[in-house]
Amino acid sequence: MSDVLVSLLVGTTKGAFVIEGDAERSRWTVRGPFCDGWPINHAVGDPATGTMWAAGGGDWSGAGVWRSTDGGRSWTLSRLTRGQMDQWAAEDPEFAAMIGWSDDPLPFGDEFSQIWSLARIGDRLYAGTKPANLIVSEDEGESWSPVKGLTAHPSAEEWSPGAAGLVLHTILADPRNPDRIWIGISAAGVFFTEDAGATWERRNDLADPSDSGVGDHPAAASDGHMGFCVHHVERAPGDVDLLYQQNHHGVWRSDDGGRGWRNITNGLPSTFGFPLAVHPRDPRTIWTLPLNGDMEGRYPPEAAAAVWRSRDGGSTWEAQRAGLPQQSCYFTVLRQAMSGDHCDPAGLYFGTNTGSVFASRDEGQTWEEIARHLPTVLAVEVLETAGD
Repeated sequence: MSDVLVSLLVGTTKGAFVIEGDAERSRWTVRGPFCDGWPINHAVGDPATGTMWAAGGGDWSGAGVWRSTDGGRSWTLSRLTRGQMDQWAAEDPEFAAMIGWSDDPLPFGDEFSQIWSLARIGDRLYAGTKPANLIVSEDEGESWSPVKGLTAHPSAEEWSPGAAGLVLHTILADPRNPDRIWIGISAAGVFFTEDAGATWERRNDLADPSDSGVGDHPAAASDGHMGFCVHHVERAPGDVDLLYQQNHHGVWRSDDGGRGWRNITNGLPSTFGFPLAVHPRDPRTIWTLPLNGDMEGRYPPEAAAAVWRSRDGGSTWEAQRAGLPQQSCYFTVLRQAMSGDHCDPAGLYFGTNTGSVFASRDEGQTWEEIARHLPTVLAVEVLETAGD
């Protein structure tokens, strides 16, 4: 019996779900949907307290962060920006009464439409927005303030959106120093701060200039950088300067905190994909889930699903297929829809745009579908809490 219980916090286009595992991670219970059916782009939890946060929103509702302190059974909302419903309510008293609307001002007006990412760093809770900005809460998500240094970066006027818009989707921290933070923005690249966001350094350069011009895709490496359309970034455990990323054109590794990036795509079936995960104890073991290309349908190559693993920092790759659909598989796995636990052996989890969640208890060797028919899965994160 494990002394840790694993729960999956699942964000979907129709609310948040909690998938609870038993002590052996062999039986799973799905609860939800929560958060009033809002689109939830990301959800995270605090293993010390069990507190959960779920964030998202959209043009209709505006942006907000939900919080639960009772295992996801009830949630309270901190609304941050206005949406179309506020205009409707302002013009229609009956509609306003029906939804319990208030005309109290919201802290960020209409500055952004969604929250795309959350991260618990020390005593602070950070959130990334669409359009790309970074905000922070010092009181468990009840109130928020901007991290102004990011949008003041000299490159900000040059940032261009990816297909999903200009989104801040990745927030990582140095566990030894909560003021050292990396973020990922599509399509502006990776940025780093060592003063809690007062100043930022853009970190997208190639470690080897000969990688410049790899491929003829608009998102390929060029002009000394690896391409700004970063899809997902992960930091390796035990080596704060070892970073990995999947971007629009390849998988990349940095051994120096993002100052220089090396292409480690060779051996994978495609250059395109969204998610990436790192082993909780071995910084050289990583997983990614390649898709066939941005213009080819964004599903697994040859319509056969596989999670690809490297045990040597991306020098070689192997496909892990057992338990995954090998025929007529056309799902997509999005950038925040894959994560892992800290158990031994480590567990891996991913969700699909067709509403399935797959789990592996043996580091990707074998897989099982633990939930199906959910709404489109946007994010999967692990929350590990003390068991009985």
